[in-house]
Order: sequence, then structure tokens, then C-alpha cells
Amino acid sequence: MTATLPLFDPIDHISVADAVVHQIEDMLVAGVLKQGDRLPSERDLADARDVSRPKIREALKSLETRGLIEVRHGEGSFVARLTGAAMSPALMSLYSRHGDAFFDYLEYRRAQEGFAAWLAAQRATPSDRERIKVCLDQLQTAWDLGDDKGSREADIRFHSAIVDASHNATLIHMMGSIYDLTQQGLFYNRHFLRTIDGTGRALLDQHIAIGTAILDGRAEDARNAATAHLDFVEASFRKGHDDSRREAIARKRLTPAQAKS
Repeated sequence: MTATLPLFDPIDHISVADAVVHQIEDMLVAGVLKQGDRLPSERDLADARDVSRPKIREALKSLETRGLIEVRHGEGSFVARLTGAAMSPALMSLYSRHGDAFFDYLEYRRAQEGFAAWLAAQRATPSDRERIKVCLDQLQTAWDLGDDKGSREADIRFHSAIVDASHNATLIHMMGSIYDLTQQGLFYNRHFLRTIDGTGRALLDQHIAIGTAILDGRAEDARNAATAHLDFVEASFRKGHDDSRREAIARKRLTPAQAKS
């Protein structure tokens, strides 16, 4: 993703380089700029602020020294990885083999996403609301088309938009790390949820309920809808786990001949 120039304000500070650094740091703290985002070129940054390119270069060098950006020769400047991975690959693999850990993950998401939805209903700006509306439209379109991949991607974008609309910097960065796990499909097997749900309509309705409550500014309803959504996810996975366990036991009771049929 490339940051757009209107994100930045005109510079009227005595120390131009420090002012540029301060603006970019503010956007990093607020989660406007996120790890992997590409900054505008030195020339574009300088032109937008009516300052010299050496001053922009000085600011970028300072940000690089602080470990906030990475300068890739021939490619540009990118926001560095600012949060560590939520779990190491080995621990993620371990979690995937032990089902109880999945429910700890859902428990954490239930609390944080309920809080995020509650905040978003109170703090969402017009731009935040527009982004949430777009995500809801994408979820609806993916469902209409039966597009599993599109539904999964829109799902992540929707929850991320809500967290961003909370305007709580810590929540934004922490949940960004958690959503890395979700995107990898380690815990959140949305295809499995659709088999429990039938068509995925229940999931869509839950997302609409969360989004509508936020757009209407109904904080408690937004929190309750987000919590109910994670309750549904947990109940669905527990049912699937129990059904699989019972089927495994039932198959052990079959004779060899019956098992082959």
C-alpha cells in the first residue's frame, strides 16, 4: 500500500526535518501508516511540503536510525515491522495441533473486538464509516457470488476497519498482529464455519449487525453484536470438534467389513 500525500500537513516548523519526522511518527502511532506501507518518494514528499529534498532525506534517515522505516535502494522507503509476530512458527504449529488453544484465541478476540466495536461506535469518523460501509458491501457481494476467498478477505478487512475506527493505537497494533494469524488460516477456518452455518448467511447477518450498530452510533449494541459473533464462532467450532470426535469413536465400533463399505 502506498501512503497518499493528503495524509500529510504543510510544514511551518523551524526544524523542517524534525517536523517531518514528527508527522510520520504521529501517523505510525495512530496506525494510519502500518508496517509494509510504502512512503511517497523524496521528491513527492518535498513538493507536498515545499521543502528541500535534503531535509526530507535527513528526516527519513532519522526515522531509519530509529528503526521505524526501512530504505530499500531502488524501491523506496517502507514502514518497518513495528510489532513482533504474535507467535513463533513453532508455537503456531503447536497451537494448531491442540484445539483448546484455539478457544483461548477466540476468548481474547471476543474481549478485544467487543471493546473495539464499542469504541468505534463512539469514535468513528465519516471516513471510518465509509470504509466500514464498503467492507459490508464487499461481504454482501462475496456472499451473493458464493466467493469463499472473497468472503474471507472481506471478513479480515471488515474487522480491521472496526479496530482502526476505535482510534486506540495499542488496540490497532495488537490486533494487527492477531489478524496475521487469522489471515494465515491457522485458527480461523472460515470454510469450516460455512459448513456449520450452511451457506454463510448467519456470518453475513452477524457482520451486518455489528456494522450497522457502529454506523448508527449504538455502542452497547455494537459490543453485544461483536461478542455474539465470536460466541457463534466458538459454538460452531465446538460442535464441529464434538461431531468429529463422536464419528471417530463410532467408526472404531465398525467391523473391518463395515468400515470398508
